[in-house]
Amino acid sequence: MKDVARGMGLDKRISPHFLLPGPGFGGSCFPKDASGVVDVAKKHGYTFDIMESVLRVNAAVKARMVEKVETICGDLAGKRIAVLGLAFKPETDDIRDSSAVKLIQDLMARGATVAAYDPAAMDNTQAVLPDVSYAEDVYECAAGADAVVLVTDWNQFRKLDLARLEATMKAKRFIDLRNLYEPKEMKQLGWDYVGIGRA
Repeated sequence: MKDVARGMGLDKRISPHFLLPGPGFGGSCFPKDASGVVDVAKKHGYTFDIMESVLRVNAAVKARMVEKVETICGDLAGKRIAVLGLAFKPETDDIRDSSAVKLIQDLMARGATVAAYDPAAMDNTQAVLPDVSYAEDVYECAAGADAVVLVTDWNQFRKLDLARLEATMKAKRFIDLRNLYEPKEMKQLGWDYVGIGRA
């Protein structure tokens, strides 16, 4: 998948920046605009199949992210999960339609407790998810966790001190929903690792 995306990205009309895998799109613009286009089409008696499919697929992708966690952790009841990133994208505190919010709700519905850290979006998230434990940094977030889930691709999450992370956790489990780390390297370091669209 990575090679196909790289090849497509060589076309300057597309660019590689828009071909990165992730846990679904969010934010205040694209989801609202896509839904708006569908609504306008319906008012004019037209079914906008492509756009409706985009919205359906995005909702399904977000719903599947909890399964990525279950792949490594098994039954989530009683597990402590550390979530890194709450904003829908880096460099913002915007959590509107954030994949992280949906994931946390799904984790808690399955009986997990959740700790979370985000450089900017914790105040906004706390208003929506008051039962989450909010940490001062990545390593406090991961303390005692059965798994870490990286959701938002903040730059500071790209080069984590994995030895320090491991020292704080119950188990070496890493769910990388932005493919910031290489599976082979993570496995060589002894991590149970899963990414998006990777073998």
